[in-house]
Amino acid sequence: MERQRGDLYLVPACKRERLRVSASPRENLPALTFASFARFARVFLNNRGVSGNLQPTGKVIVAMRTILLPALLAAAVLLGGCQAAMYRAYESFGIEKRDILVDRVSDARDAQTDAKEQFASALEQFRSIVEVDGGELERTYDRVNAEYERSVARANEVRSRIDSVERVARDLFAEWEDELDEYSNASLRRDSQRLLTDTRNRYDALIKSMRRAESSMQPVLDTFQDQVLVLKHNLNARAIGSLRKELTSIERQTAALMKDMERSIAEANEFISSMKREGQVDG
Repeated sequence: MERQRGDLYLVPACKRERLRVSASPRENLPALTFASFARFARVFLNNRGVSGNLQPTGKVIVAMRTILLPALLAAAVLLGGCQAAMYRAYESFGIEKRDILVDRVSDARDAQTDAKEQFASALEQFRSIVEVDGGELERTYDRVNAEYERSVARANEVRSRIDSVERVARDLFAEWEDELDEYSNASLRRDSQRLLTDTRNRYDALIKSMRRAESSMQPVLDTFQDQVLVLKHNLNARAIGSLRKELTSIERQTAALMKDMERSIAEANEFISSMKREGQVDG
């Protein structure tokens, strides 16, 4: 494709291909790279009272996460969505993979906390079923079904967040391994290797705990769904009798899930704290 007036070129690190974006043919727009976008972003921040140090702390990270990074990452997606472009966008602001990993772990922890609260709320709704009379069954079904659907949404969010943690961790550790060969000082290389091994061991314990909690969600969701279907298909007293029999099983499964969630959340908090204690990320 030949360059024409009105063409806008966005060039990420991973794809040196041109993409035509709608622009007025009367304008002669320059090429826009991630570097030039980053320069624009720094001016943008300075104009809003965020000057000098652009380390990812305080109001800087708030401004970047809420305004600038979404725009920069959208450009990465537009240009093919490659992971390398995303990392380049973050690194334009001094945010390294280790910072991103801690951020993803924090997001996964928060998603698990939200899911834990939602499952507890759903359990309360199921407990209330056995106390209603036949005339309220339809309203009860609507309420319980809504709780079930919210629980499913929270569970899906947890899975997505954990997947994101794994992607960033895989890239971080691969990069770290590659960079060990760049050391000329053998002692420094051994120290870095030791830190890598220790960080990876802590991460392995964390992701194992997160996946265990994730796997505990589905049996509870399956049981919730069964009871919702019983109500849907049998809006009568017999349905209530069936649910009374299953309540103990639901409570037992949910209690086990709560414990798995709490352990996973504690592991996430410890991982984040350890990364900060060792100075791998800003506090």
